[in-house]
Amino acid sequence: MRDEHRVDDPTALKALAHPLRVRLLAALREHGPATATELARRLETDSGSTSYHLRTLARHGFVTESPPPSAGPGHPRERRWQAAHRVTSWSTGDLAGTHAGREASAMMRRRQVEVLIEDVERFERDLPTLDPAWVEAAGIGDLVVRLTPESLDELWQRFYAHLDDLVARDADDPAAARVSIVVAGFPRTEDS
Repeated sequence: MRDEHRVDDPTALKALAHPLRVRLLAALREHGPATATELARRLETDSGSTSYHLRTLARHGFVTESPPPSAGPGHPRERRWQAAHRVTSWSTGDLAGTHAGREASAMMRRRQVEVLIEDVERFERDLPTLDPAWVEAAGIGDLVVRLTPESLDELWQRFYAHLDDLVARDADDPAAARVSIVVAGFPRTEDS
């Protein structure tokens, strides 16, 4: 699996922005290769729809066919799919030059907000059963600060570099768990 897939085609980004396609790609990244039937069961949808959306993701380079497992159940002709990369990125600035680009990046931002809401709701539902250390460590914050575009870009770079360091450090720690990280930084006009 490649590390990052940089999308510069608004059509590809718009294809990814479909709610089920985002969920399919996330499931493959999180749980590894799977068939359309397995993904349909996991995401509680039908396998025909899942198969169609997987082929769409493959056409735009987000997923690829996975080699079959060496042993195990399943029909030998059943396709297994895998994420083609760990991270999807795009330049909002590059896409902002066309209506299609603006629309595609707006769809992805809104989908990311939906994921955040899902994560908050899951956390609140699971709160009574979570380890107190996770309850204390989890959270969300918001700040309004004054930065230049260069400083905001530097913040992104430092954040992701530090996150990569922490992920590498905790890779083999049995206390580590999957954690959803959502970050944002948007300029505000002076009157907002």
